[in-house]
Amino acid sequence: MSDTQAGQLSGVLFDVDGTLVDTPYLHAVCWGEALRQGGHDVPMATVHRAIGMGSAELLDHLLGGGRDEAGDEALNTAHLTLYKLSWGRLRPLPGARDLLKECAGRGLRVVLASSAGQEELDALRSALDADDAITTATSSSDADAGKPHPDILRAALDESGLAAQRAVLVGDAVWDGKAAQRAGVPFVGVTCGGTSQAELREAGAVEVWRDPAELLAHFAGSALDSLPG
Repeated sequence: MSDTQAGQLSGVLFDVDGTLVDTPYLHAVCWGEALRQGGHDVPMATVHRAIGMGSAELLDHLLGGGRDEAGDEALNTAHLTLYKLSWGRLRPLPGARDLLKECAGRGLRVVLASSAGQEELDALRSALDADDAITTATSSSDADAGKPHPDILRAALDESGLAAQRAVLVGDAVWDGKAAQRAGVPFVGVTCGGTSQAELREAGAVEVWRDPAELLAHFAGSALDSLPG
């Protein structure tokens, strides 16, 4: 693909957890239990508000950046072990699969830009069952830092050949909005991950929808519809 061709592509970057697949509360429970096993008493509501960050960033946020990080690997392992028990029950959020297919049908590149590890991302993609609509996907292994840092989004743009000004990020967390601002990508919010419309607006969302189904129903006139062809 030439640089000129790449510059003419348009596409949508999608966060996955809480945006396309109904996982934030599962993550909150699993992280909460992992932290408890590690001797950290963190209220579940506080844990939930950190979901959407990369794992290193989440632990820094919840436990403090100046802590002894020797136990982080055990916390990550405990979270993943607990989370795996739920993989057979993962479900797409309303309209998720159809929204991806609508974007692809309109000639937009569909890019999954997740802070999840590769094994988690594979489970999420299996739950979505929409690989025929997905152009490419990135995971935590593709970036040095997770959200709210912009690394994941920049990797997604590079991998898909998209310029920031010809892309939109759809996400459910304030951390998606902060990463989008830093990457120079417009942010469309959805509240189905448990974050309020007001918080998403404050994080820079140009528009906010209930879930992928509502965004799909209002695709015409949305920020996705305004992407250059």
